[in-house]
Amino acid sequence: MTSAPESQTLSKPAPRFASIGSPYFGIMLACMAVVLILSNIGAAKGVVFGPIITDGGFFLFPLAYILGDVMSEIYGFKVARKAIITSFALSAFASLCYWIIIALPGFNDDYGNAKQAAIEGALGPVPQIVLASLLAFLAGQTINSLILVKMKARSGERTLWARLMGSSGVGEFVDTLIFCSIAASVIGITDFGSFVNYVLVGFVYKVGVQYILVPVTSLVIGWIKKREPSYWA
Repeated sequence: MTSAPESQTLSKPAPRFASIGSPYFGIMLACMAVVLILSNIGAAKGVVFGPIITDGGFFLFPLAYILGDVMSEIYGFKVARKAIITSFALSAFASLCYWIIIALPGFNDDYGNAKQAAIEGALGPVPQIVLASLLAFLAGQTINSLILVKMKARSGERTLWARLMGSSGVGEFVDTLIFCSIAASVIGITDFGSFVNYVLVGFVYKVGVQYILVPVTSLVIGWIKKREPSYWA
């Protein structure tokens, strides 16, 4: 009885990931949290460019997904999941702070009343935006990270561009659909046509930005991999 060829009996090597002992992960985690908090504030404002409907956080949010891609590729799914949860805990804390700031008694003159109204208008809708972002980003980023890591387990260090594009497309669609469904009413989108516009524009824009920046993301990933001693250990 002949044995199976050696190439069939050997299993694929486990995908390579780094530990989080270096400062790079902490820097990326801090950037992700800041981007998320600022995009939640910006998302409270509806923005119109001709027929295009979006929100004020449109230019920031794709950066959070790019950071998620970098962390997933270098550190793995478990570490990326910790970054997602930590970012949202900080975002929820920021939302609590906004609520306290609004509730605190202010000066009762005309200037104080005007300032209170401005703060309520700017920060008041944020808790619902945070809820929308929490559910959407948690689902979308988790799916994005999981797909990227699963693809890496099959291809190893090869075809990084395919991992970045494939995972981002699915993750961003889930994220955009959930977020827009919850946040649309907060920024003043009430009819179905405007909602579809909001979802499609958000999805196409976010994925487009990430696809355009795939070469830059790949360079950043390569740069960090070379400087992460534990990645090649």
